This record gives sequence, structure tokens and C-alpha cells, in this order.
Amino acid sequence: MTVQVCIFDAYGTLFDVAAAAREAAAEPDFPQLADLWPQIAENWRLKQLQYTWLRAVAGRHCDFWQITADGLDWALQRAQLTDAALRSRLLALYRELTAYPEVPTMLQTLKRDGFQTGILSNGSPDMLASAVASAGIEDQLDAVLSVEEVGVFKPHDRVYDMVGTRFGCAADNVLFVSSNGWDAAGAAGYGFRTVWVNRAGEPVDRLYAKPDEIMTDLSGIPDLARRL
Repeated sequence: MTVQVCIFDAYGTLFDVAAAAREAAAEPDFPQLADLWPQIAENWRLKQLQYTWLRAVAGRHCDFWQITADGLDWALQRAQLTDAALRSRLLALYRELTAYPEVPTMLQTLKRDGFQTGILSNGSPDMLASAVASAGIEDQLDAVLSVEEVGVFKPHDRVYDMVGTRFGCAADNVLFVSSNGWDAAGAAGYGFRTVWVNRAGEPVDRLYAKPDEIMTDLSGIPDLARRL
């Protein structure tokens, strides 16, 4: 079976999750971030992910915007920062995250080559709409799928089910791309062909499945999709 649909995780895969803290640190109103922003960005993302897993296991779902705010609050308290204006600015910037530089061309190439494309994300619909509009990639996506439709976070199978329901394809017609090793493993275990975008050079997660391919960025996705 050949690949017909290319599906992407959003945060950390298409959109740079460190951009909010980095951009705020460059603004004159927040000099306190100059040395702290990398750790804040890392802790923010870590807690964001941990809270999705814990809520999924406990059966206590909430939307990803609440998780994002909760993760930021933890990261700011860890850094001993209590500035309400800073918190507001970081959340505002998160709604308009910067896309990685190769994203527009990569998506345009996939569409030109006849592939269907989409996002499958933990993000809430309004968050995803803002990020996609900010990146200017609306015309390059056939669908933007949020876990809010099924009420549980990745890597639950109900999330991956959404792709077949939307596109009417078999699992092995899908190339799934994520920067999260655990997400790539979950998708591989589900039956998707998978790519882990390992920008940080991390070890492969010891889970029940492994990604089929590992790349350092998204620029090679169109060539891979053509070969599969």
C-alpha cells in the first residue's frame, strides 16, 4: 500500500514551542527572561506533556489551552517569576507560534505531489486555528484534527482513529510525523508509517513500538512520502 495522506503533529513538529519564551525574552519589557527563557521553555513543554498523560490516565480530560496555562504557571513558579504581564504575554505568543522554516515549502511540495495533508494534535480547535493562520499554512492542509473530538489525549488509539474517519484511508496509507518520540511510537503501534523528527538528537524511547524513520527536520518528508 502506498502513502496517500501525510499527517503531522502540531506543537514541536510544525510549530516551534520554544518560540514564545524566546520572543518574549527579546522584548524590552521582560529583561528578567534574558537568561531564564530556555529553562522556562523546557519546563513549560515538559509539564504540558506530563499533564496530558496524567489526565488521560486519570480520565480527567480538559482542553489543551488549560493544560498550556497550567504548565506555564508551574514553569514560572519554578523560575520564581510572578509577573502577571509576563504570563499574559507568553500565553498570547503561544497562540501565534512560529513555524519551523522548512514547513511552508515542505507542505507545498506534498500538495503539489498529490498527497492529502493534515494536522492531528492535542491542541484545542481555537489554538490550532490561531497557529495555522499565523503560519499562513491554511491552504496547505486538508484537515486540522483536534483531540477534543474524542475527549482524550495522545497516544490513545481513539485519537489516531480520527485520521481514517476523516480521510477514509487504511492505517498503512498514512505517513504520520511527530517530533515527540512517544507520539511516533504510539502511531507506529497503531499501524501508521511513522517519522520521528528528532531535532535534539535524543535516544529512541523504550516503548511498545518504534518509528520507521528518524529525521532531524521536516525537509525530507516529501521525498520519503514518494518512496513509500
